[in-house]
Amino acid sequence: MSQAPLVLVDGSSYLYRAFHALPPLTTSKGLPTGAVKGVLNMLKSLRKQYPDSPFAVVFDAKGGTFRDDMYAEYKANRPSMPDDMRVQIEPLHQSVIALGFPLLCVEGVEADDVIGTLARSSAAADRPVVISTGDKDMAQLVDGHITLVNTMTGSSMDVEGVKEKFGVAPEQIIDYLALMGDSSDNIPGVPGIGPKTASGLLVGVNGGLTELYAQLDIVPTLPIRGAKTLPAKLEEHKEMAFLSYKLATIKIDVPLDIGLDDLQMGQPDHDKLAELYTLLEFRSWFDDNQRDAKRSGQAVVAPVAEEAAVEAELNYTTILTQADFDLWLKKLNDAKLMAFDTETTGVDAQQAQLVGLSFAVQANEAAYIPLTHSYMGVPEQLDRDTVLRALKPILEDPSKLKVGQHAKFDMNILANCAIGGDQSCGITVQGIAFDTMLESYVLDSTATRHDMDSLALKYLNHTTTSFTDIAGKGAKQLTFDQIALELAGPYAAEDADVTLRLHQTLQAKLNAIPSLSKVLSEIEMPLVPVLARIERQGALVDAELLGIQSIELGKKMVELEREAFVLAGEEFNLGSPKQLGAILYEKLGLPILSKTAKGQASTAEAVLAELADQDFQLPKVLMQYRSMSKLKSTYTDRLPEQINPRTGRIHTSYHQAVAATGRLSSSDPNLQNIPIRTAEGRRIRQAFIAPKGYKLLAADYSQIELRIMAHLAKDEGLLHAFRNDLDVHKATAAEVFGVELMAVTTDQRRSAKAINFGLIYGMSAFGLAKQIGVDRKQSQAYIDRYFARYPGVLEYMERTRTQAAEQGFVETIFGRRLYLPDINAKNPALRKGAERTAINAPMQGTAADIIKKAMVAVDNWLTSSGLDAKVILQVHDELVLEVREDLVDQVREEIRAHMSNAVKLDVPLLVEVGVGNNWDEAH
Repeated sequence: MSQAPLVLVDGSSYLYRAFHALPPLTTSKGLPTGAVKGVLNMLKSLRKQYPDSPFAVVFDAKGGTFRDDMYAEYKANRPSMPDDMRVQIEPLHQSVIALGFPLLCVEGVEADDVIGTLARSSAAADRPVVISTGDKDMAQLVDGHITLVNTMTGSSMDVEGVKEKFGVAPEQIIDYLALMGDSSDNIPGVPGIGPKTASGLLVGVNGGLTELYAQLDIVPTLPIRGAKTLPAKLEEHKEMAFLSYKLATIKIDVPLDIGLDDLQMGQPDHDKLAELYTLLEFRSWFDDNQRDAKRSGQAVVAPVAEEAAVEAELNYTTILTQADFDLWLKKLNDAKLMAFDTETTGVDAQQAQLVGLSFAVQANEAAYIPLTHSYMGVPEQLDRDTVLRALKPILEDPSKLKVGQHAKFDMNILANCAIGGDQSCGITVQGIAFDTMLESYVLDSTATRHDMDSLALKYLNHTTTSFTDIAGKGAKQLTFDQIALELAGPYAAEDADVTLRLHQTLQAKLNAIPSLSKVLSEIEMPLVPVLARIERQGALVDAELLGIQSIELGKKMVELEREAFVLAGEEFNLGSPKQLGAILYEKLGLPILSKTAKGQASTAEAVLAELADQDFQLPKVLMQYRSMSKLKSTYTDRLPEQINPRTGRIHTSYHQAVAATGRLSSSDPNLQNIPIRTAEGRRIRQAFIAPKGYKLLAADYSQIELRIMAHLAKDEGLLHAFRNDLDVHKATAAEVFGVELMAVTTDQRRSAKAINFGLIYGMSAFGLAKQIGVDRKQSQAYIDRYFARYPGVLEYMERTRTQAAEQGFVETIFGRRLYLPDINAKNPALRKGAERTAINAPMQGTAADIIKKAMVAVDNWLTSSGLDAKVILQVHDELVLEVREDLVDQVREEIRAHMSNAVKLDVPLLVEVGVGNNWDEAH
């Protein structure tokens, strides 16, 4: 505990308190600055107090959280954020970052949850943690190494301090809040119970809510005012008390892709601080910054011209007249590039209805055309079909270039919008030249967010209006057609305007790196209409078969549950980590391989898998049970519910801007994770069927990443194996085990396969030893022999590590970059992880680029040929097509040719093609 404490700052708490408690300062131009100055003062004070500490300044992200889903009225009483506070968020965030503080905003949770997760993380377990906040909720986190400080009041609180202030121990704070409620967050609690009664009840039963409700009979005897009437009151509001408990509980398991090394203070950005202090008119701080810049050896930063701080005037129009519409039709026809966006009733592109469209042809000017707003008192809108017929030639003209943000969604909405009631008569958008989401993704795929709001803040220093600002949250949230045009118009117009402005910024950045500009123009953008068509086509599934499989999986789960009870010697809840931990570690005495952040023996899947590998029977059964449960809940139960009522098919959504390596992912449903190596997984694939008169054709690249490795490494041994169509795993086995090719055994080939793929993914000798069942010394000998036989592979790995460390990124064959922020980290674990990524990413990324190029080539051929065949699925390195029976042989050969010729490597690309009545048969 001698290390400098980890300091976690509740930025949102201090923003509110600074705004309401400090004088309302403004600049000469009327920009409010008081809250910014208050929070920055507090941060500077903390920095002086803890000069050697890692920091995290955490703010609430825009949008709702899981608590809104849990309780629609959560925080409903809280007034909307004052405009004078809202405009200070952006310069505050920028200032915090410029000062060198790590800043975190995580969507879907509150700042408290992020702070709780960091404070209770295993990485922070051996050092003091200081949480800087003014919120009482945080008292639940206090323990022997976590304390609260309130910089604005100068107070601090440890375990005894919590007891003194609230009358209960930190571990009872959640129960305390659940009983008394919290008016600021609209947590209901139990009516009539205040702080003294809440603490009196908890002290009286020496426990929490559970103990209290188990001992209601002793409540009348407690020395509390009105104790006799409390049992009835508590019983009446029991459900609300336990809901309040959930609402008040700070999460400590938020998925965070950061470690303590990421929370080290950075150097101040003196240029940015000069710009911000000029805008905010913090003159003394500006002077201090100039002096600091000079002392650090930087050139003295010149002040930013005041005119640069003034945001351009916005000209947003809501079109309700034919004259205005005609004016904008002319603008669109004359424009060299237009940004466009759709507003809809939902986020499912195959079922949502079009509400309106927005356009922009120059920065800071945009228009929204409402079509189907339906609230009481809505002004008369232009006729929907008339507008769409007028826009159709413009939107379908490939020579009229367009830019969108996640344009695939808008393309599908417009393709599905029936004009004149004709479902087949939608708008096939063409000429999508740019997509700001993809521009950002190609520029840096490791960035966590590529949505418009995040990009606007990052690249334009502009905080956009969020959907929840105009639509509300939770169960009472309005759909877009219910939102008043006074709010909907500017919101929609801003979407188009910001999209255009983002493109102008991002295009300039991409043009400075020609290889990335080429990845965008030759791989990502051509793929957008292809994916849109695949999503609209959808896949046919046999719901009845899935229902039968669900029943069978349910029966197997019951059998596995009974087997688990026998092995455990008692019945228990297989889904309860607490009960499972007691069985595995206390009763059966299994080895504890890992612990949770709270110090409990872990029952996580990876731990169970390792125990199963050690031949413990109960973990084996539990792993089987969990696998069956996941298949049932995710696929056999869920897929029939996801059949589109209009098409009778399942329509997944493909995501281009998620995986850092360039791989596509899918959701709703996620079809990438259906297991293929288990009988149950293959049975799910059997439910994906061809309609009558058609077949499913599956075309899959064979060992594509190993072939790319051979190409990149230029290793003669691997090149010879692939060029001569040898079984590469068998060839590797012959080399590693020193036997003739024909003498390689099945076990030797299996081990060689593990070596081939393991080295690609950076597997250690220890990991390989576990996988192939030998000791570490033997596995290291295999690896050494492998590199001796394939020296080009070792040279490639060493060359890649060196290049990555020098330039901070690696590239695919086509020039796609993957940045590696930890490649030179002082922490060995982080550095080694980045090195493994450096070696693997060029192969994974190149494989992703190749399948994308193949998809575009196949789509172009199918479109031009007019053959009755369509791509319905893309999964990893595989394309699945629905083909008319009499065309199967023709399509099979063409697909193989198009996929094999997607790129020329030093080794041939082998494509395996199968055909069947269902997806499994086609494999």
